[in-house]
Amino acid sequence: MKKGLKMIIPLLMFSFIYLTACSSNSQSEDAKMSLPEAAVMDSGSGSGETTNAEQDYSISNETEKKEQSETTRMEVPNQMVIYQAELHLRVKKFEQTLQNLEEKVGKYGGYIAESNVSKEGDEQLSGSIRIRIPQKHFQTFLHEAEGQAVEVLHRKISGDDVTEEYVDLESRLKSKRIVEERLISFMNNAEKTEDVLKISDDLANVQEEIEKIEGRKKFLENQTSLSTIFITLYENKVTVPSLENDDLNTWEKTKKQFMKSTNMLLAGISGLVVFLLGNLPILLIITAIGFLLLFYLKRILKRNGNE
Repeated sequence: MKKGLKMIIPLLMFSFIYLTACSSNSQSEDAKMSLPEAAVMDSGSGSGETTNAEQDYSISNETEKKEQSETTRMEVPNQMVIYQAELHLRVKKFEQTLQNLEEKVGKYGGYIAESNVSKEGDEQLSGSIRIRIPQKHFQTFLHEAEGQAVEVLHRKISGDDVTEEYVDLESRLKSKRIVEERLISFMNNAEKTEDVLKISDDLANVQEEIEKIEGRKKFLENQTSLSTIFITLYENKVTVPSLENDDLNTWEKTKKQFMKSTNMLLAGISGLVVFLLGNLPILLIITAIGFLLLFYLKRILKRNGNE
C-alpha cells in the first residue's frame, strides 16, 4: 500500500502542474485575441467622436459602392445599334417616285423629317428627303426604295453599336438616384443652415447630372428605335422641240408664197407708176430733147446720102 501511494502522489502532482499550464496558455491567448479589439476601441476613442452625419455619409458611400457593384452585374439589354443609310437614285418620274416613297414611309410607321426639291432650267429636276423609319423595317424599306430607281448612283449604310454606352448610363443613373435619395434624407435631418446649404448644392449638382444622363439615354433610345435614311433623287428630262403644223402644211406654204410674190409684183408696179407720174415733167422734157436729136440726126444722114 505504501508503495502504491508513493506512485500515485507523483502522478497527481504531475497532472495538477499540466492542467495549471494549459489554463495559463488559454488565458494568454484570450488576452491576445481581445487586444486588437481594445486597440481599435482605444484608437477610435483617441481620434475623437464621429458625428451622426459623418456616419451617415460613410453608410451612404458604402451603399453606393454596393449598388454600383450590383449594377455592373446587371443584364445587358438587346444590342442597340444606330443605323444610317444614304442613297442617290436616278428615276424616271420624280414626282411619282416621291409620292411612292411617302406612302411607304407611312406604311411602315415612319415619318419624313425633311424634304426639298430643286429645278435647274427645264432639263434637270432633283430633290432630297430625310426619313426616320422603325429599325425593324430598315432593310425592307431600303430594298423597296432602290426598286423605285432606274439606276442606283450611290449607296452607303453605317451602324454604330451603343449598347455599352447605354448600359453604362443606366448604371450611372441608378447610382446617382441613390445619392440623390441620401442627400434629400440628410437635408431633411440637417439642423444647421450651413449643412443645409452644402447639401442643397450637392443635391443640385447630382440632379443636373441625372437630367443629362436621362437626356442622353432618351437620345440613344430614339436613334436606335428609328433609323435615318437620306435619299437624293435625280430626274433627267430632255426637252424635244414640238413640230409646228405650219412646217408640214404645203398648201398653206404655197398660198403664203403666192401672196408674197403678188405683193412684190404689185409693189413693183406701184413703184413704177409713182416714178413715172411723179417724174412726168422731167420725162417729157427728156423725151422732147430725144425727139429733136433724133430728127436732127436723120436730116444729117439724109443730106449726106444725097451728096
